[in-house]
Amino acid sequence: MASITLQNIVKEYGDGFPAVNDVSLDIDDGEFVILVGPSGCGKSTLLRMIVGLEDITAGDLLIGGQRVNDLAPRDRNLAMVFQNYALYPHLTVYENIAFPMRLVKGQFSADEIDRRVRRASRMLELDEHLDRKPGNLSGGQRQRVAMGRAIVREAQAFLFDEPLSNLDAKLRGQMRAEISRLQRQLNTTSVYVTHDQTEAMTLGDRVAVLKKGVLQQVASPRELYEQPANLFVAGFIGAPSMNFVPGTVEGSVLKTPLGDIELPTEAASAGAGRDIVLAGIRPSFFEDASTLSEAQLSKGSTFTAELTHTEWLGNEQYVYVSYENDPRVAETMRTLAEDMDADELRTQLVIAVDAASRLRGGDTARLWIDTKRIHLFDPATGENLTRDAEAGEELTRMAREDRRRDAERAAAGQA
Repeated sequence: MASITLQNIVKEYGDGFPAVNDVSLDIDDGEFVILVGPSGCGKSTLLRMIVGLEDITAGDLLIGGQRVNDLAPRDRNLAMVFQNYALYPHLTVYENIAFPMRLVKGQFSADEIDRRVRRASRMLELDEHLDRKPGNLSGGQRQRVAMGRAIVREAQAFLFDEPLSNLDAKLRGQMRAEISRLQRQLNTTSVYVTHDQTEAMTLGDRVAVLKKGVLQQVASPRELYEQPANLFVAGFIGAPSMNFVPGTVEGSVLKTPLGDIELPTEAASAGAGRDIVLAGIRPSFFEDASTLSEAQLSKGSTFTAELTHTEWLGNEQYVYVSYENDPRVAETMRTLAEDMDADELRTQLVIAVDAASRLRGGDTARLWIDTKRIHLFDPATGENLTRDAEAGEELTRMAREDRRRDAERAAAGQA
């Protein structure tokens, strides 16, 4: 195992376009870091520079404290799991897993190869498939073989390039759990590229969010969700996405197309004196006011709106409210949609309410907002005006503590 350090990494192609632009990131020994962002943000390019498949234009890459910019991929002792599995169709599962060791002739005895292959096979529940060919396996089984090939190398770090994107939704869920379990068990430094934020939020100790080659924020999943650094991170992280409502702060009141929303003192101060702000409100920050007690209602603000339609999902329900956008933020919202590689952001609130709520499309409903969790953003710069940096750092610190306990438990289990 080893730490990975990126110091002001730049990747420019022949036309001078910076696919990766001045990225600095410290990945601790044994840490699981996710690189996430929309298509074309530079995350796969960054991963390929770490493994040595792309040259570094500027900056330094250190693995275990050693500068490796000029080392060939085979000399970096990194194991990579590809999106397309990269298995040899003519070899059995056993031989596919053993291949990296056989490639280094004379380094491993037959007994050592067999020991490592069977250890990986047990971990991945592949024992009964060792004599089969990849063509006779399911997608999930092929991915486990690809992971087995990485495990036997006992590399300094594992690198994953969108390994689950070829699997269906059910298999992705199963393999997420498998990868998480293995990474905790092996305690190997891991860097994982994905555009799927469910993978990012469930797998990573920390998540690095990229936009157009520039690192936007690196933090625990919970810090990204609760204390996003800017408009892009707030919009990209979370499903459904954060709602952005234009408004103006007057005193302690945020005046919006939805009506007046009473703000906490700190938020009102952050937005005071600005011509317009964007209020970021996650769907889960709302509730059907009719389901709350007076004591609960007093801890937030309410407004009345007509619902366009609802979606009932069994464990929760989404209700939708349309509103009129402010032309002063139209360009900001259009640019944000482009940056997120999304369709045009509609002027429509998505609100998560209790599954037992009987709200339906066409109803005029009284809705409640947890105003303590509203963020205000500057539409011009994207800055989160209400970010509590200390609270965010505490969330990431707690995530590191949780990770340390996981590593101790894994070590104790292997002792």
